[in-house]
Amino acid sequence: MKRKLLDYLCCPACAVRLDLTEVVVTEGEEIMQGRLGCAVCKSVFPIVRGVPRFVSSELLQADKAATAESFGWQWQHFTHTDELYGDQFLGWIAPVEPNFFHNKIVLEGGCGKGRHTELAARWGAREVVGVDLSSAVETAFAATRNLENAHIVQADLYHLPLARVFDYAFSVGVLHHLPDPRAGFRSLASRVKPGGHLSVWVYGAENNGWITRYINPVRKVTSRIDQRTLLQASKFPAALMYLATKLVYGPLNRGVGGRELASHLFYNDYLNAISKFGWREQHTIVFDHLVAPTSHYISREEFAEWWNDVHASEVQIGWHNSNSWRGFGKI
Repeated sequence: MKRKLLDYLCCPACAVRLDLTEVVVTEGEEIMQGRLGCAVCKSVFPIVRGVPRFVSSELLQADKAATAESFGWQWQHFTHTDELYGDQFLGWIAPVEPNFFHNKIVLEGGCGKGRHTELAARWGAREVVGVDLSSAVETAFAATRNLENAHIVQADLYHLPLARVFDYAFSVGVLHHLPDPRAGFRSLASRVKPGGHLSVWVYGAENNGWITRYINPVRKVTSRIDQRTLLQASKFPAALMYLATKLVYGPLNRGVGGRELASHLFYNDYLNAISKFGWREQHTIVFDHLVAPTSHYISREEFAEWWNDVHASEVQIGWHNSNSWRGFGKI
């Protein structure tokens, strides 16, 4: 943890600024081990392996603990990077472009292995704070610790230990895995200062009836399987998808004569989009869908209501790959 993160942290219980009460181990600019304390309610929060921790034992026993455990293991295993991540990220947060991040204080709700926190930092954000409930913060910290404007915090998205100081917040592929996605959205928006902006990407209900009908029942079983076993089992459906994207969807969509035919194929927009990725990333995608114990599919109507809940203005909601919704608005 870098000392300047103190400018953004606050007690999740009483919302006052936290004090750095103890420094035990430092490595360069990073406080690797120490304690944060609240002068009002006397709460104490440890800094462990460079990451301030706001996860209580009570929280870990809650229904979201299973999701945190599953994704924590996933992002500590799939630590690879890909040169396509930048374009993929921009697709999820459109109409935002890299120059939008310049000199902004940015919050990522659900940072996973830190790939988007890292991109935001490299695209010129003044400071970026990535928050995740899971042990994936270990991977995210390792990926971003050498960036002076990047910070990682382990905390619950519903109870963010952060002040309302952010110019921009985003959450990609996270809210739909929460027990209450709408509440997570409101919590994230509550940390954006007036006049700031918010981007969110979620699974869409439209065009995904086949998933809720056939895949969700399977997911109830696979999410309970030991992750190492599931890692191996998921290679078979991943191989089928990989072959389909590399031999059918990708080639057809790249050829002028094949695009018309491809437009009639099942799930074409999405499978064409991921056809650019290699085996490792496609395996990650399949594993991600099978390991998640909770997945909600949000209709456009419901998604629009979320933005109305927080009185957002200039809201833009767009259809992405014909299977998901991306939203951008001013708070």
